[in-house]
Amino acid sequence: MPIKADDILIDCVNVSFAYDGMVVAEDLNFTVCSGDYLCIIGENGAGKSTLMKGLLGLKAPQCGEIKLCGGLKTTEIGYLPQQTAVQKDFPASVFEVVLSGRLNKRGMKPFYNRKDKEAAYFNMERLGISELKDRCYRELSGGQQQRVLLARALCASEKMLLLDEPVTGLDPAVTADMYKIISDINTEYGITIIMISHDIRSAAEYASHVLHINKNQLFFGEAEDYVKSEISDKFLNSKKSL
Repeated sequence: MPIKADDILIDCVNVSFAYDGMVVAEDLNFTVCSGDYLCIIGENGAGKSTLMKGLLGLKAPQCGEIKLCGGLKTTEIGYLPQQTAVQKDFPASVFEVVLSGRLNKRGMKPFYNRKDKEAAYFNMERLGISELKDRCYRELSGGQQQRVLLARALCASEKMLLLDEPVTGLDPAVTADMYKIISDINTEYGITIIMISHDIRSAAEYASHVLHINKNQLFFGEAEDYVKSEISDKFLNSKKSL
């Protein structure tokens, strides 16, 4: 289907990124529309995380332009980063962690208001973690922590979520559950999803679009077309041989 200009939220045009003069990703051209579920895949060092920083406004392109359209602002993008060991040991309650997702919406206000707290309760309920609200975050399982962080990201935005390897380190059952939750957020609430992942099989099952990069752009299009593509076949076969 042709893309309608009014539906575009992100338009990435001839974008390249570099560190210390060395190009890490180049010639990236893709769009993200309202309601899309885009999965960004590629090997380690392919430029995925750098692109994610660019989409968040944390890294300026060396050339080209990342256009935010439809009134979207970087402060309206919820972000779930890869967790570090320090973050997993964060000594705060689940409610406090989820509520902190409202920080960008507070502006200069020194305290959380009733609307902020209602959003935190709503998103904990949506993610099935209401009963954990008084638990210490660092005492939770990996799957529970990811639900908490996803609820936090939803507190930051009802428009778009950027998820960086959200199932890393989770066991297969919890991984499948997390993919289902993310898919439901996309389909039931119409929230646009951009996710970095190494798991192309699950990405193809749930995502609407795939962007495959290896410093340059190898594929961008609908997930069902990617599964049939030559690059997909090569990528999946290389994974089988590992």
